[in-house]
Amino acid sequence: MTTPTGIDWDWATRTGGTLSNKQRRQLMTTVTRALPALLADRARLAAGHRGAGRLDFAGLRLPDSSLARAAEAEAHESLSPHVLGHSYRTYYFGRVLAELDGAPYDDELVYISCLLHDLQLEHPTPARCFAVTGAERAVDFVSRAGATPTQVQAIGHAIATHITPGNGKNLSDPGRFIYAGASVDVIGSRLAELDPTWVEDLLNRHPRHNFTKHMITALTNESKAVPQGRTRWLNTRTGLLQLIRYAPFSE
Repeated sequence: MTTPTGIDWDWATRTGGTLSNKQRRQLMTTVTRALPALLADRARLAAGHRGAGRLDFAGLRLPDSSLARAAEAEAHESLSPHVLGHSYRTYYFGRVLAELDGAPYDDELVYISCLLHDLQLEHPTPARCFAVTGAERAVDFVSRAGATPTQVQAIGHAIATHITPGNGKNLSDPGRFIYAGASVDVIGSRLAELDPTWVEDLLNRHPRHNFTKHMITALTNESKAVPQGRTRWLNTRTGLLQLIRYAPFSE
């Protein structure tokens, strides 16, 4: 299963996130192929089977560069408590899954990208996808904060593409890292691979704050604002809102 072609940073800035008919067909193929794994994961959860994936919070060091600290400050200033918690949980879930998959990743890059990936989630722009406007805002911010051109490009691409269904196993790519980590937090994808005690610890450190309700509201509003975008397609063609509503978390 691969990410549909052409859904990249150039496409995002050029179209604002408007899908072509070909891209819609590619997305349907991608989602259809991913469905058995999601159903199997839910079945394992229902049967009480849980994995051992975890991070040791004791002594864990987060990226501490000036750019990382600036991103932290921007996230804390700009995001609501439920989206801020989601951003941190996305990073931690992504790290665990990347280590389970043996995927090397740039920790500073994915940390910054995760913290800033939903800057515009709750602020829809007519005819322009929140992931695109969020990426543009993040790119402007990190550029002013001293990011290199390579970092700027990578962060923009990661945030603009993070909502595109695709190969969540390729976690060396920052966009796929966000996609995988956020998918755990939003719909419970791959949750059966994680240690439940560790997940509980993470949720105590970064509470959900009724995140499910806020996410459903945000994505509903996004669908209305961007009827030709990925969020509307996911909501209407994949039952995303139902998957979120029944995510295996207690709020």
